[in-house]
Amino acid sequence: MQRLLLLASLLLASCDYPLVTKPLPPVAPVSKTGELVVLTHNGPTTYYENPNGEPTGFEYDLVTLFAKQAGYTVKFVVENDLDSLYKKLAQHQAHFAAAGLSQTDTLKERMRFGPPYLKVDQEVIYNTDTLKPRNFADLVGWRVAVVAGSSQAETMLDVRQRVPGLHWTEVKAQWGEALLNQLANQDVDAVLVNSNEFDIAKNLYTNLDVAFALPKADQLAWAFPKNVDPDLYAKVQAFFKRIQADGTLKNLVDRYYGHADRLETADIAGILDKMQSTLPKYRKYFQEAEAVTGIDWRLIAAIGYQESHWNPLATSPTGVRGLMMMTGDTADRMGVSDRLDPRQSIVAGAKYLSLLQDAMPDKVEEPDRTWMALAAYNQGQGHLEDARILAQRRKLNARSWGDLKKTLPLLAQSAHNSTVRHGYCRGGEAVVFVENIRTYYDILVKYERPYKPLLLSTN
Repeated sequence: MQRLLLLASLLLASCDYPLVTKPLPPVAPVSKTGELVVLTHNGPTTYYENPNGEPTGFEYDLVTLFAKQAGYTVKFVVENDLDSLYKKLAQHQAHFAAAGLSQTDTLKERMRFGPPYLKVDQEVIYNTDTLKPRNFADLVGWRVAVVAGSSQAETMLDVRQRVPGLHWTEVKAQWGEALLNQLANQDVDAVLVNSNEFDIAKNLYTNLDVAFALPKADQLAWAFPKNVDPDLYAKVQAFFKRIQADGTLKNLVDRYYGHADRLETADIAGILDKMQSTLPKYRKYFQEAEAVTGIDWRLIAAIGYQESHWNPLATSPTGVRGLMMMTGDTADRMGVSDRLDPRQSIVAGAKYLSLLQDAMPDKVEEPDRTWMALAAYNQGQGHLEDARILAQRRKLNARSWGDLKKTLPLLAQSAHNSTVRHGYCRGGEAVVFVENIRTYYDILVKYERPYKPLLLSTN
């Protein structure tokens, strides 16, 4: 009898397992709540936390702009892999997904896509310590990896029909950098990712390069449930039509991808080396400069690397000197007694940049405000204002760094510099200067920790 009671109790206990978790109820229509719920994933091409601890990213900016214009608030739901994102979208647990999704034939059967906003290539990336594959046939026998649920996984299925010996691993990852890390460490032999992902990551991996790209480009777009709210979908269509027409989308693309192709592999290898050999000598001065100005020390360090490769004795033929390469006039203005003193140079350079940021018109928002201040750091505030005037004449956005990149180089041409107050300057150099610093800053943010000063004891 005791055995029967024990068996019965075990059977009853087993009834509690496995637990069946019910899906959350569908989100209410945004027209009723005013809150837009958006699925995304964490990564530099979508949604991430910037050095100030604030959310940012291409998809974050795009969604936030749409919500602002539509009068909605936004709640982002971050998923760890694409499969769970697709499942929640199908269950209507969000109004749409903004996650750098390609419009593939398979996905179109499961969901509905909005207007395309970015064209990307699928690229096979290899480790340059190995032989470069020329095509998919060369990948037979290789350890190939793709993100599970991605358009690349679909591509591999399609290619295997033509290359039967092709094998690969599908990794549950948020985006392609996890695969690129494995490739850099030679844990896999090749990966397939979107070109925008590699554009962002390639400056962090000097031993990776593109082997070949697929001939047909993909279109990225927001994804909606099949039976999407028609009013919301119509608003999204109108939004993309508007931002494509007025240049907003172009400027947003430039904000995240416009600096990706500026540096050569040797430039990247150089800063990675000097981060180990040279930066430790001056890190405390860069961090002191942040404490004084509030500017991220890694951005100040990126300026210093662009200017002198962190050489405090650097001197140009024109007499610009020191780690931050200051002119005599600027040094005097900032109270520098010795331009070759690295501490004085770094702190003064940061203060000067802060002054230039403060001088920007109030309507210029970040990060454009900082990129424009850097251009002024390189060529002077007057020439930057001339470039803004040229932008206005050409009906471009004088508050957008993406548009000023077009007009600054014109200041080297007499047909243009003769029509503005401050005349000739090497405006193209300012563009290269800023774009290089943006890339160096990305690298430093990747590998160097933010500055957190120790709190003084109150005892």
